[in-house]
Amino acid sequence: MTADATLAGAPPREDLLALTADTLAALANRGLVKRAAKDLDAGAGPRVELAADGGVLGTFPDGSRTRLPAGAGPDAAECSCAAAGTCRHRIGLVLAYQQAHREAVQEEEAAGPPFADWSPGGFDDARLEAGLGGPALAAARRVLARGYTATVHPAREAQPVPWVELATCTVRFPVPHELGYALTDAAAAQRGETVALAVWAFRTADADGGETLAAGRRVSVGGPAPAGPGRDTDPSGLDEALALADELLLDGVAHTTPVFAAQLDRTGAALSRAALHWPAAVLTDLRGQVDSYAARDTRYEAAQVAALVAELHARHRAGALDRPGVLGTQEPAETPLRRVRLVALGCRISGRTPAERSAELYLAQPDTGIALVLRKRWDLADGQSLTGADLAARRLLGSPLRALAGANIVSESISRSPGRTVAIGRGRVAATSVTPVGSAWADLPGTLLVRDIAAHLGDRDDRPPRLIRPRVEADTARVLAVSSVGPVGYDAARQRLEAVIHDPSGGSALVLAHHDPVCPGRLDALADALGGGRVRFVSGLLRREGGRPVLDPLAVLTADGLVLPDLAADTGTRALAPAGVRTADPITRALESAFSALADLVQTGLRGCGRTGHDRLTSAAADLHRTGLHTAAGLVRTVATTLGTDTPAAAVTPWTDAAVHLLVALDLHRETATP
Repeated sequence: MTADATLAGAPPREDLLALTADTLAALANRGLVKRAAKDLDAGAGPRVELAADGGVLGTFPDGSRTRLPAGAGPDAAECSCAAAGTCRHRIGLVLAYQQAHREAVQEEEAAGPPFADWSPGGFDDARLEAGLGGPALAAARRVLARGYTATVHPAREAQPVPWVELATCTVRFPVPHELGYALTDAAAAQRGETVALAVWAFRTADADGGETLAAGRRVSVGGPAPAGPGRDTDPSGLDEALALADELLLDGVAHTTPVFAAQLDRTGAALSRAALHWPAAVLTDLRGQVDSYAARDTRYEAAQVAALVAELHARHRAGALDRPGVLGTQEPAETPLRRVRLVALGCRISGRTPAERSAELYLAQPDTGIALVLRKRWDLADGQSLTGADLAARRLLGSPLRALAGANIVSESISRSPGRTVAIGRGRVAATSVTPVGSAWADLPGTLLVRDIAAHLGDRDDRPPRLIRPRVEADTARVLAVSSVGPVGYDAARQRLEAVIHDPSGGSALVLAHHDPVCPGRLDALADALGGGRVRFVSGLLRREGGRPVLDPLAVLTADGLVLPDLAADTGTRALAPAGVRTADPITRALESAFSALADLVQTGLRGCGRTGHDRLTSAAADLHRTGLHTAAGLVRTVATTLGTDTPAAAVTPWTDAAVHLLVALDLHRETATP
């Protein structure tokens, strides 16, 4: 590589010098970066020249000529080679330019790169149109008119790259004040649109002001003026969804008809078209419960139906207050992503009926610090019975499930939903690579890898109630660093394994794993892994219960390798000591009993409530009052009193008020109560 003499006194191209190997790999791929670096080390780099307009020219030994225009990155470069898209010459010219300024770059690295306190919200619409193009900006404005939500992560000294998490992708701005270097994991066709949406999200966050939360600031951008509680019409179909939920509550699940099920489908489709993804998902779940009841399926649960009806009403009420994320983001239902690297965190096998098995693969996306879910379902033939160990050999994306559940996955054919579920196209398996997970867990970002459990859960205390949170899959999936493991025991009454793990900061979490006949080797494999004394990390679903952290484990990474309990064979070789007995506290018992009484009414319907249902509500209200929960007692008593009249329809609102109150109280108490 040789450099033109004019480079010596010219102002450096800060945008090119700011590009790290990781950023270049995101713009192209890591293989191209490695090849370009190898060519440069071998003396096959380009002759670098500086054009009068600030562009950088490179002439390679193979005759290829490459030009990096001023203010533009490698994806906007011109190259005479025949490669489509970003090629090794474009990457090689950036590396060669950086090498020409090696002394300046080394001095900058020795002192540490200066922190640039800037916001992408400073890009005005004229700059966006010039950099992204008119069609992309027009598409983004259509989304802006509908409204959307985003989580904004401003630049900080600990994380100098500002980025935005949209519903179905992320956008990062690695080079200060340079729009052309914005990175997104959305497919190329959606790049301009998503970058514009990210800029507007930053602009909204900047206008709102206020202290930035450590986990990012959630903002609501654009959209029509919020409708008040007294609105008369609802073109999105939300009022129709509420009417269906109330009809279900009045008549009961036992009296639903195929016509009612079709209405759920039609209204859910209307909500999806209006991009109200969370209410649409509630109707989908309700349809599943109605179908399960009609088929006498064990998946039917009256309490689940009651919770769904309460959730729909809660989202409607909170949505009228214009709370971000309550009704579902205004993003497309599915967005294709460009090349994405995912790290498997393990899997969960389930079989709610004898005729089916399903697998949920939990996948970390290191670049964004979030977890995603990939689902697979198998329908079993008559008389067939498969366990998790049997499914471990089933192939998915060309690899056994056992390998995929503990792998690094790089794919160019992934699409992501607002609920953080992913689908990987079957027609492009060749574009997906699967390699062992190795030490990738240790390199996960702090949002996924937890080294201080107490501090991590403390950051989540300001979340809204579960009933109105975004319906995000794998929201609690985490990897916990483990310094030591306490005794492993077995609770025979509840058929569950219990163990205490300690983090490097001195905190602890209770590991709870329940027996499932579909996964007969789960508890033995988990006990062997935790009892071996060589545990490094445990992945699972982290929550707080009874005032302490609780982990539902998915996988264990030991010094000897990765253990996937749900896919383990049943050996039955380990004897476990009995675990301590834990009993529910009086407040939990009173709340659960009262909600169960409300849930029973959903099955029979408010119109079909007899003396038994009325007496049970009255008894539940008395229990709540004795426990000191006077507000909850009054709400449940109102339901009983109203049902005693000749107008059961008048009990719909009291039932909803009581159900929402009890569910929120239960969630808060389970998280904070002392065991």
